[in-house]
Amino acid sequence: MSDRFEYINTLQCRIKSLKFQVKEFKSGEKYLSIKADCKAQLNEKDLKIKNLKLELADANKQIVTNRKHLQQVVEDLEKEHKKTLNVKDREIASLQGRALRAEYRNDKYRDEVVHLKREIYRILTLLEDEQGKNLKLRAQLNRDYENSSIPSSMAKPNRKKIANSRESTGKKPGGQPGHKGHGRQKQQPTNKVFIPAPDEYLNNPDYRLTGKIITKQLINLSISVDVLECSTPELRNKETGTRVHAAFPPGMVNDVNYGGSVKAFAFLLNNHCCVSIDKVRDFLSELTDGKLQISKGMINGLGRDFSIKTQKEQREVFSNLLRSPVMGIDFSGARLNGKNVQIAVCAGSGGVLYHARENKGHKGVKGTPAEDYQGILIHDHDLTFYSYGSAHQECLTHILRYLLDSIENEPALTWNKQMRELIREMIHYRNSLGEDDKLDPERVAEYENRYIEILETAKNEYDYVPPSKYYPDGYNLYSRLFKFKDSHLLFLHDERVPTNNNLCERLLRIFKRKQKQIMTFRSFESLEYLCISLGMIDMLRSRNQNLYRSTSSIFD
Repeated sequence: MSDRFEYINTLQCRIKSLKFQVKEFKSGEKYLSIKADCKAQLNEKDLKIKNLKLELADANKQIVTNRKHLQQVVEDLEKEHKKTLNVKDREIASLQGRALRAEYRNDKYRDEVVHLKREIYRILTLLEDEQGKNLKLRAQLNRDYENSSIPSSMAKPNRKKIANSRESTGKKPGGQPGHKGHGRQKQQPTNKVFIPAPDEYLNNPDYRLTGKIITKQLINLSISVDVLECSTPELRNKETGTRVHAAFPPGMVNDVNYGGSVKAFAFLLNNHCCVSIDKVRDFLSELTDGKLQISKGMINGLGRDFSIKTQKEQREVFSNLLRSPVMGIDFSGARLNGKNVQIAVCAGSGGVLYHARENKGHKGVKGTPAEDYQGILIHDHDLTFYSYGSAHQECLTHILRYLLDSIENEPALTWNKQMRELIREMIHYRNSLGEDDKLDPERVAEYENRYIEILETAKNEYDYVPPSKYYPDGYNLYSRLFKFKDSHLLFLHDERVPTNNNLCERLLRIFKRKQKQIMTFRSFESLEYLCISLGMIDMLRSRNQNLYRSTSSIFD
């Protein structure tokens, strides 16, 4: 109620004030007062405007003056700037000239550098090629029987001496005290001579007989010619003129015939002892005081006769080789009328067979026991042989030589040294086993793991430093060891498998000695007869019988 009263009272006061103002406007007083105030304000504003115009005029004058001064300063600065620019332009022109000359020289030097780089690259390429050729030639010069397949007999005259691994004991050579001597064997005497005791000792009372008889033998050879002459009367038919006589014993065909002992003597001297036909003929003539003058044609034909008469034995050895669990095979070159031919040798527990072949490869294997062989083949990494047999073992002797060659020509690598030590360790372990000892599976697995690790090392080393195109032998050997891993480690899984193919190597040396003695064969047939003869001689020797008598019986 009180708020409403206050509101009404306020409205009444405002109405009263408004009424007073309206009254002033109606009377004109208020208008005059407003007009006077307005006029005063206008006069005041006009005065301010006049003052401001005066200030503006002064400011314009000052601006004009300042503009003149600024323009003078700008003109002075422009002159100075132009001078500076002219100097800079001259410097820039000079620098541009120097830059052009420097760029020209730079281009010239760049071209020279490019030319020199190309020349250096060319020289480095030539140097690398020459180093590769040098490595290749040095590897060829340094190859001998220790680091390659070259036999020791083919070494140079100034070859290095074969090291003797035996240590000196300081003892004198010959029989040692306490060691049972191996004296010469006494023979059955053909003639006895008794030498009486000297009279000076026999009649001397200071000496007496001990009852012991001292016997010494003098052995000589006596060569005699035993001639059997058979004769029989000849009969002639009166009507037909036909002449007949009694049959002579077998082997007596010509007027003069040689028995098996003479043929065996000449045959073994020529083929087994590697004596030339001329020397065999001369030696036999000297032994018989010139009584036996055997023709060279006959001595040369003994190989054919021996080969024909041992066909049964040849088939027997062929069959035995097919049944052998392990067989070695190898090829070697021969000379026939100035051309190269091949000799294949197959050797195992069943015997030995030599085969003359015109070529290596599958044509050379055809007709040999290896063609139908189903056992384990030992060879020297001839890829042809992998098509035959059920399993394969490569000759580790060759691998050791190739690794030594890699060590000598790739000294920065480590895998070849590790692999050579591993293979030697595996061979030593294998050779240390007795007849009743078995292979240890854990040790074999350890060897295989080390083998794989070394091959991985070889891969990393050849990836880091690629092999030289002039000496790829080391890398090729690594690839071979990796690809044919099972064929290099088969001897660790089968006690029957040897670690090398030395048997075939030794047999081929027999032929090589004969080849070196005769230089070249004249016909392929004579080469075949020699191969058959060498195989049959080895068969006769393996029977532990007298070789000469066995050969004589075959000829008889």
